Amino acid sequence: MSSTTLDHGHAGHDHHPHGWRRWLFATNHKDIGTLYLIFSFVMLLIGGVLALMLRTELFQPGLQFFEPEFFNQLTTMHGLIMVFGAIMPAFVGFANWLIPMQIGAGDMAFARMNNFSFWLLPVAGLLLSTSFFVPGGATAAGWTLYAPLSTQMGMGMDMTIFAVHIMGASSIMGSINIIVTILNMRAPGMTLMKMPLFCWTWLITAYLLIAVMPVLAGAITMVLTDRHFGTSFFNAAGGGDPVMYQHIFWFFGHPEVYIMILPAFGIVSEIIPAFARKKLFGYSSMVYATSSIAILSFIVWAHHMFTTGMPVTGQLFFMYATMLIAVPTGVKVFNWLATMWRGSMTFETPMLFSVGFLFVFTMGGFTGLICAMAPIDVQIQDTYYVVAHFHYVLVAGSLFALFAGTYYWLPKWTGFMYSEKLGKLHFWSSLISFNVTFFPMHFLGLAGMPRRYADYPMQFADFHKIATIGAFWFGLSQLIFLVAVIRAGQGKGEKATAKPWDGATGLEWELPSPAPFHTWETPPTVK
Repeated sequence: MSSTTLDHGHAGHDHHPHGWRRWLFATNHKDIGTLYLIFSFVMLLIGGVLALMLRTELFQPGLQFFEPEFFNQLTTMHGLIMVFGAIMPAFVGFANWLIPMQIGAGDMAFARMNNFSFWLLPVAGLLLSTSFFVPGGATAAGWTLYAPLSTQMGMGMDMTIFAVHIMGASSIMGSINIIVTILNMRAPGMTLMKMPLFCWTWLITAYLLIAVMPVLAGAITMVLTDRHFGTSFFNAAGGGDPVMYQHIFWFFGHPEVYIMILPAFGIVSEIIPAFARKKLFGYSSMVYATSSIAILSFIVWAHHMFTTGMPVTGQLFFMYATMLIAVPTGVKVFNWLATMWRGSMTFETPMLFSVGFLFVFTMGGFTGLICAMAPIDVQIQDTYYVVAHFHYVLVAGSLFALFAGTYYWLPKWTGFMYSEKLGKLHFWSSLISFNVTFFPMHFLGLAGMPRRYADYPMQFADFHKIATIGAFWFGLSQLIFLVAVIRAGQGKGEKATAKPWDGATGLEWELPSPAPFHTWETPPTVK
């Protein structure tokens, strides 16, 4: 389709602007996707530096570098920046790049809204990051911004509320765009059940975002009016209830964790079949499993609140409903394993990250199952066990899938292959250092080390030391990724072919016609 038929007279289509104009006024889905990915990586580095500051303080007992108040500010901002600044925008970047190409659309449905939804993010990111420098510093209420703490904090809290509002608006606009694009702009013959799974996972994620973002906006607006307009939503003295804040927040917060993992499932579901050289096992069951995870995610929110004095019947309901989510998730994991089973697998970097994702995400899922049991959760609530659990899901889940997807589609995006040596080095370095960092935290939590504490007794020192060393190793490993991507972007690798993963390993393959099953049903006996 020629660019003029798309949109007469709009900058970015007809007379391609150059230099800064190309990026500021971008309406092309690929350019906007690139902007999202660059922004999210910058925020990943900022959030990572905050995490390393936390780990530096925790390297040994005693207060060395930071006051507890500032330590708590670091915790809060690390969480908010990673969730809203790094993981979510990165997946939206993938959606922008890939969805139009995968369904055969010319572009996203609303090109200008797409531009607007991106440019809201740097503004919000700036607001969030600069809240450190206002009187009173950034908010120290934790990334969940629990009342009544959040109703007492200084001006940094107001900046955080504003930033989260802006990011929420960006997410909602991005989601509307994705839904309309997928439902209205598929090429003829591309039925919903023929779409690549990445499109399915994003369609479901976009619905989740539209459902829960206004809930978060409501919660922080109530905090804002409690702070400045004399209301008492969360003030017990005025007839309010601080636990109500938790209910509203987690009604957003639980679907939010699925918003951060479902697109990862989509990416992994594209990569594993490619490198196993087989069709994805159980396509329709994957679609139904993803949908059921999304629906169930709305009825489990209070498993974050087992220690708030909930009646036992409530605890039972949330415990069983949470454990139910393990079923569709298990379906997915077994489908990925079945896809790999007896495939002609090769292990280039995207496949390594996908298999790494499977292994570590499954571990995170099992610890989640343990946290779901109310009697156990009472013991490990708010300890490092929970920190270990959700980092296994979000770092080794979302982040590894993002790395896998980047290496997989980089040849498509840049026209050049990345360095396989650097990619493999990045994978092994990340996988080992990740486990060195977060595995000891399970033991810290079981031994009773609470999270968000700047100081601790000597008994926890060894595990903290190991975790800190691992964290610095993991952080530095991401520079390998940066080098690999920049090299490909500058065209320093080999030129990518039209189908970079076909025959890259000397195994020519086409998905529609694999070798007849009977030829590889029984392996030949070795004489």
